[in-house]
Amino acid sequence: MLKALLQDWEFWARDDQLPPIRAKNGQDWYVWLMLGGRGAGKTRAGAEWIKALVEGHPRFTSQPVGRIALVGETFADVREVMIEGISGLLSLDYGRNRPVWEASRRRLVWPNGAIAQGFSAEDPESLRGPQFEAAWCDELAKWAYAEATWDMLQFGLRIGRPRQMVTTTPRPVPLLKKLMQDPLTVISRAKTSENAAFLAPQFLKTISERYAGTRLGRQELDGDLIEEAQGALWSRALLEALRVREAPQLQRIVVAVDPVAASHKRADACGIVAAGIDRNKQIYVLQDKTLASARPAQWAAVCVALYHQLEADALIAEVNQGGEMVAAVIHEADAHVPVVAVRAVRGKYLRAAPVAQLYEQGRVHHVGAFPELEDEMCALGPGGFTGGKSPDRLDALVWAITDLALKPEAAEPRVRRV
Repeated sequence: MLKALLQDWEFWARDDQLPPIRAKNGQDWYVWLMLGGRGAGKTRAGAEWIKALVEGHPRFTSQPVGRIALVGETFADVREVMIEGISGLLSLDYGRNRPVWEASRRRLVWPNGAIAQGFSAEDPESLRGPQFEAAWCDELAKWAYAEATWDMLQFGLRIGRPRQMVTTTPRPVPLLKKLMQDPLTVISRAKTSENAAFLAPQFLKTISERYAGTRLGRQELDGDLIEEAQGALWSRALLEALRVREAPQLQRIVVAVDPVAASHKRADACGIVAAGIDRNKQIYVLQDKTLASARPAQWAAVCVALYHQLEADALIAEVNQGGEMVAAVIHEADAHVPVVAVRAVRGKYLRAAPVAQLYEQGRVHHVGAFPELEDEMCALGPGGFTGGKSPDRLDALVWAITDLALKPEAAEPRVRRV
């Protein structure tokens, strides 16, 4: 009896971790959107919902569901978070109905015949063909091709009584805002603090001291949807409109680094962004390899590795904090990498404004999605940066694009395909 009670998710779950019965208009809901902070219990709620559908729990479904899609930011996220994670599907107690993970086919198979297939938002086309009764979509606000992936999923939800759950920390991306306005969407909200019993006390203490009340804290801890800063240089809609899936042949590529001298946990991040320009003067942001905290030798190694991976032409390094040390550290990793030292003499907003103008002209494209970078871009306004401690990713982006398009181009550029 006690064991059964301990395994009863409906008994233990918070209200926000259980789906409402009806949408606001009284109809059956089609999308259950769970917005929550980091560690708020979103993954456990998603996994328990899938389990309840497979087992035919009467609160969740009128009959067992047999075909399910699991969609994550990448397939690695599907496997490591949604399936094998500490709160994922394989962490639950199924008794004799425990599913088997078929890695080669990217699917979970239950003894009763139910199948949950894994998909990556990096490959929307993989959702063509299969059909489902339900879907669990994790971290939708970080999907690289959110609209295309969502559209392909909707075409596949065509058997039984289709419905889908979205678990995500909110970002004001167009798709998420559209779902929130849909009358057939039900919304649950959860703060990180509401799941305190299952989180490390030191984690809660540290994040509360550092982020409580900040814009970043409201988004990442309270699960609030924070729009662009007033007068921000970039908008989400603009970034989405300029996004592409791949870059053409590029005439010049640079890796830019906004280094940090310290490596302790409270130090700023080390911004590392790569971008290139083609023959038509169109610019493509290729990668964001920013490190949360790292010693000089570590960030230098990442910069050099990215330089070689992309066959870049130069490494652009801000030297305000490190001076000659910055180039010296990079040359310790590879003495042959050409380093272009740049120094900030104006404020962040003034440096970024000409780069933002290039976006407005339709000349800059993001190859895929860079959620953390785009958060920083949309948080920089005339009043300063409202997104957290320092926009290190944005600083690196500004240096890269400035070198590519706002100063004379390097002679004899190499041509390569990314």
